[in-house]
Amino acid sequence: MNSVIPIIPMAATNPIDIQSLVQPDRVHKRVYTDPAIFELEMDRVFGQAWIYIGHESQVPKPGDYFTTRLGREPVVMVRHTDGQVHVMFNRCPHKGAKLVPDGSGSAGKFLRCLYHGWTFKCDGSLLSVPLRSGYECTALDLKDPQYGVRKVARVASHRGFVFASLSEDGPELKEFLGGVATSLDNFCDRAPEGEVEVAGGVQRVIQRNNWKIFFENLHDTIHAVATHESSWRAAKEEHEAMPAGTPKPFEVVIVDGNGEPLEFWEKLELKGYDHGHGFMEGIFVPPTDPVSLAYVASLEAAKGAEQADAILRVNRHNTIVYPSCSPHTSFQQIRVIRPLSVDRTLVEIFSFRLKGAPEATFQRTLKYTNIVNSPSSNVMPDDLEAYNRVQEGLGSDGGDWVSMHRAAGRDQPLPGGRASNGNSEMPSRNMFAAWAGYMGVDTGAQTGSAE
Repeated sequence: MNSVIPIIPMAATNPIDIQSLVQPDRVHKRVYTDPAIFELEMDRVFGQAWIYIGHESQVPKPGDYFTTRLGREPVVMVRHTDGQVHVMFNRCPHKGAKLVPDGSGSAGKFLRCLYHGWTFKCDGSLLSVPLRSGYECTALDLKDPQYGVRKVARVASHRGFVFASLSEDGPELKEFLGGVATSLDNFCDRAPEGEVEVAGGVQRVIQRNNWKIFFENLHDTIHAVATHESSWRAAKEEHEAMPAGTPKPFEVVIVDGNGEPLEFWEKLELKGYDHGHGFMEGIFVPPTDPVSLAYVASLEAAKGAEQADAILRVNRHNTIVYPSCSPHTSFQQIRVIRPLSVDRTLVEIFSFRLKGAPEATFQRTLKYTNIVNSPSSNVMPDDLEAYNRVQEGLGSDGGDWVSMHRAAGRDQPLPGGRASNGNSEMPSRNMFAAWAGYMGVDTGAQTGSAE
């Protein structure tokens, strides 16, 4: 990793020395609390990396669009008449108005600006302008590509998951994803027809914390038994009150799993990859209830028992595609992270349908999302409270450094990354090594591919 631009002169009297704030096993609190550092992240992290935009199923027909943000930039994903999906800045090149409103919908055969009626093909090229004669003999050349809707620098898709980058330079998407591409593959392979589609709407939560705190928590296995004690104890008590011998309902299983002892979490495997990605081993034993058995039967019917077994043996909990999303392959959801400010983060939760699977399988996905990750769940509020306390605590004078020492120096190399057991803070160290690289410094941590 190149050590360039170590000093960032945000102001003449207050330069930011990023190198001094990030060390291999600890980081300074300013990386979570300093608005100037956040602004720099928008340029150097979210302005360079591949960022998750959405899924191709969200724009199924020509003219369908879906809006979101790419770092600071409002963008629109739209399907053209040739079937290709484009990602463009949501801005008319005439007066700058947003071409489509926030959300999703259909623009029809072309994009039309509501302000003056300029129209564009769904690939962004200019189609027509009103009073075209008014531009004759002027310096404005309507054949100039700059008067089409500007596309983002790069767009690529992996198994229908669309990513974009504001930078012309950098690794191709496949290289960027590295080892976590297999999580997206397994996400789709679990569908009997080999494809998934977004369904069931979206849930949105604005968290009162820096975006990096959310990512660090996804693979922090040690917090579960403490942070979620109220919810997992309630789930266990609910099951204990049932008649003796009653199998644990699905709703209990997915909540009381957080109550496993620390020895259980320590035995799990964590993997970290270059560019800050990683995943943790799954925590749930494959269920054998009628809904699950019917799903397995549908997968076996489509792919054969041997291949279905191989697909289902890929048991992963949260995957991190740094710095923008977290897919959950077993329960077919994806959480998308959109930083808003140094202490505000938008998290969007999308559920997916496995094409060819029984409808009850999709209903189970919705149930998992609602019980575990929705704003009204019994689990997410625990995390939100913890994130908020961390953010507020970091703003105090109680100390300057955040420790990431647990199991430091014990990582095992693997191609393109490293592995550790479940009690390690390797994932946080791995993400900050990538963060520092984007920001222009070297932490001294191992970030290259293992031989």
